[in-house]
Amino acid sequence: MDFRALKNEIRTGRLAARDAIAETDRIEKSLAIADHAARALSFDPGQIISGFFPIRSEVDLRPLMHHLKSQGARLCLPAVLDRQTIAFRELVNGAPLVSTGFGTTGPGPDAPIVDPEILLMPLSAFDADGNRIGYGAGHYDRAIARLRDKGMTPRLIGVAFDCQQVEAVPAEAHDVPLDAMVTESGYRTFSKGQ
Repeated sequence: MDFRALKNEIRTGRLAARDAIAETDRIEKSLAIADHAARALSFDPGQIISGFFPIRSEVDLRPLMHHLKSQGARLCLPAVLDRQTIAFRELVNGAPLVSTGFGTTGPGPDAPIVDPEILLMPLSAFDADGNRIGYGAGHYDRAIARLRDKGMTPRLIGVAFDCQQVEAVPAEAHDVPLDAMVTESGYRTFSKGQ
């Protein structure tokens, strides 16, 4: 089986479905996602949570991130350091935002690099077992591996719209399944979930 070709086909189809969501609907769905996650996500004050600012037609997590910060979370955003590596830079009030690679925006190189304990992860597609397809560069897989090499077990929470769910994601050995998933329909954990 050609996993790469199959994943690319699924990725293309689900991203096209996401792109087809009208802007006003995307805003409403993003707010519903923020509400579901805010009610379901448990964490201790001071825990580091990685979010993301939306690019293209992604879920807008900024309302959720604002809520998490108000509840005592320390926030960070991914920054692409090179073609293979993302780091998580702390997001603090008043810090300048810069281009951080692949169309993303976040804290600049002067911001501290931190290790998140919870990752809110964008994705292209997911299935009912918590398998996911990212954007194809493997950045999150490698970042998760680095965190695990440090002895951490970050909670992995996918963030997407319902239209991005597929019947089955062709999972490979290096693919890291999610602990939970949040869409406009709600928050659900998977069998390995926390």
